[in-house]
Amino acid sequence: MTVKTIITEPNKLLRQISKPVENVGKAEQQLMNDMLDTMYDANGIGLAAIQIGIPKRIIVMDIAKDGKKDPRYFVNPVILNKDPIKNTHEEGCLSVPEQFAEIDRPSKCEVEYLDYNGKKQLLKADGLLATCIQHEMDHLEGILFIDYLSKLKKSMIIKKLSKLKSNTAVL
Repeated sequence: MTVKTIITEPNKLLRQISKPVENVGKAEQQLMNDMLDTMYDANGIGLAAIQIGIPKRIIVMDIAKDGKKDPRYFVNPVILNKDPIKNTHEEGCLSVPEQFAEIDRPSKCEVEYLDYNGKKQLLKADGLLATCIQHEMDHLEGILFIDYLSKLKKSMIIKKLSKLKSNTAVL
């Protein structure tokens, strides 16, 4: 078990576009295991590799409840279809600590990806799963959920996070 450090906003790395994975081998599987350990340790439900400083198109998620575990692995995910009907969910992010906002996203989506073993998969997602996959896939494009907010709200959150960072740097 290896828990990695999660990068927090503001940080240029989070705005980087992640690179496709050539093939899923032992190194990628180890990365996914570490990402899952890191996500569980931080009490998150999703994590993109870029959030631990690795610009690869890899996401891990687990939206299971009641202490059960149901990890999901997505390598090179691509959204094929998005429902025109939107859903609103309160979103947070491990890279934007203690900040939450209501975000509108397509209520359903179809995602093609490679799984933990490099096998091609197709997932039809709705509800929280659809929201979470879209949120994590945004990370692969250098987009954070706060980018969907008004300029004022976004700048207030970034100011708060910058202040938090500078205060912890002093300690």
